[in-house]
Amino acid sequence: MKTQIIKFILIGSFALSACQKTLDQNPLDKISTTSFWKSKADLDAALAATYATLQAPEWSHELPVWDCITDNGFAQHNSGGAKDIVSGSISPSTGGLISTVYTDSYKGITRINLFLKQLAAYQGSDMPENDKKKYEAEVRFIRAYYYFQLYRSYGDVPLVLEPLTLETQNQAKVPAEQILTQIISDLDYSILNLSPNPYYQNAGHATASSAQALKARVLLFAAYDNTGTPNATILGQVRDLALEVMSKYTLSPKFEDVFQDAGQKNNPEIIFSVNYLAPNNTAPWDMYYGDWLVASPLQNFVNSFEYSDGLPPGVSPLTNPAAPFENRDPRLKKTVFVDHPDFNGKVHIPSNSRPTGYGVLKFLDPNNMPYGFSTLSQQNAVVLRLGEVMLMYAEAENEISGPTLAVYNTMIQLRGRVGMPFPAIGLTKELMRERIRHERRIELAFEGLRYYDLQRWRIADQVLNSVTDGIQNYHFENKFYKWPLPQTEIEKSGGALIQNPDYK
Repeated sequence: MKTQIIKFILIGSFALSACQKTLDQNPLDKISTTSFWKSKADLDAALAATYATLQAPEWSHELPVWDCITDNGFAQHNSGGAKDIVSGSISPSTGGLISTVYTDSYKGITRINLFLKQLAAYQGSDMPENDKKKYEAEVRFIRAYYYFQLYRSYGDVPLVLEPLTLETQNQAKVPAEQILTQIISDLDYSILNLSPNPYYQNAGHATASSAQALKARVLLFAAYDNTGTPNATILGQVRDLALEVMSKYTLSPKFEDVFQDAGQKNNPEIIFSVNYLAPNNTAPWDMYYGDWLVASPLQNFVNSFEYSDGLPPGVSPLTNPAAPFENRDPRLKKTVFVDHPDFNGKVHIPSNSRPTGYGVLKFLDPNNMPYGFSTLSQQNAVVLRLGEVMLMYAEAENEISGPTLAVYNTMIQLRGRVGMPFPAIGLTKELMRERIRHERRIELAFEGLRYYDLQRWRIADQVLNSVTDGIQNYHFENKFYKWPLPQTEIEKSGGALIQNPDYK
C-alpha cells in the first residue's frame, strides 16, 4: 500500500505539472480541463497530489524544527526562520514559518478545492458514489489539517472553499470561530465517510480514526481561552474522541519503531503519517538531523528527563554527573545523542558543528549510515499517533474530573512502555496537570507539538522568556500568540486582506 500511494504521488505530480504555476498561486484562476479529469485514474493521481502537498518541509521532515522555537532546541542553520522567531524578530515581513505556514496551507487548500469541484462534476461509471464520498472525505481531512494550521497560527484568515477566479481572488478574513466551524465540519464528514478499518496500518490514506484523532487535537487547542483556562464542555468532546481512537490502537512495543522505517510498517500506534518511498520519493531526515544537526537539543531539555526511579536529576539518588545519560528515562537515549549518532557501536560522525553538544536521534535510521546528500531516507513523518492521543485523553479527563483512576492508568500504561514508574495515587489535579505536561514534553519531543502546547496553555511568555541556556537570547511578547499575516499576501490582496491588529 505504501508503494501504491507513492506511485500515485509521482503520477499526480507529473499529471499536474503543466498547471503547477497556477496551482502554486494563492489565490489562483481556473485550470484547463481538456486533457485531465477524464477517468478514475486521473482522480486517483489528483488525490495523491493532494496528499503530496503534505510533504512540504514544515509538515514533514522539518517537524523537529518547530521544537527549535521552544525551550527544547536550537536551529543552527535558522531553518524555518527559527532564530528570528526565538529572538522576537516577528513582523509581517519575517520569512520562514511565519510566512510558509500561510502560503503552503493555501497552496494545499487550493489544490483540494479544485479536486472537490472536479470530483463533484465527474460522471464516469468507473467511480461509484461511495468512492466519491470516500475521496471527498480524504481531501477534506487534509483541508481541515491546513485550516487548523492557519487557525492556530494566525486566528482570523480567509475561508476559501472553492476554486477562485480572477474576480474572486481577493478574499477578506473571517473570524477564527468560523474557521474552527469549518474544520470541524470537514472532519465530521471525514469521520462519517472514511474507512472504518480498525486502525490506520500506515497505508498513506487517512481513515476515520485519523480524522477522529485530528479532531481531538483541534478541539484540545480550541478548548483553552486567552487566559489558558479550558472549557470543560469542549474537553468532554476531546475525551470521548480519544477514547474511541484508543480502542482501535495499541502502543508500539518499541518506542523507536514509530520513527524508523523498518518499524513503521503496520505499526499499531501510527494513526496518520506523511509517507515516503525510496529511491524516487525521500526526505532528508538522516542528513538533516544526523549529519547537519539542523536541530540541537538544549541542556534544559536533556535535564527534564527523569532517572529510572521516576525522580528528576539532583533529587534521584541515581544522579551521577559523571555519567548523565545512565539510569535515565530510556527515551532520553532514544531521542538525543551526544556528539554523534551511535546505535550500539554503529556510528556516524557529523560534518557540522554541535552547538549544544547534542543532536536529535529520534528520527534517524541506523541502516542508512553514512548520512549525507546521497542518503535515501524513506522514514515516514508521523503526524498522529496513539501516544499523543493517550496524553490528550489524560489531559482532558484530569481537567474535567481531576486525577481519576482512568488518568492514572493511562499514564502508567504510556510510561510503562519504556519501563518508567508513575507516582502512586494521591496527586492533586494541579500536580497531575504538571505531570501530564511534563510527559508531553518528553514523549512527543521534536514532533512539532511543543510550541502549540505552550501557546494553548498560555505559558509561552513565561517559559520562553525564562530560557537561560539557549545559544541565543529568547524574547516572546504576548502579541506573538498570533502571528502576522505575510506582508506579500496583504499587498497582493488589493486591500481586501487586513493585517492582524498587533502588527499594523
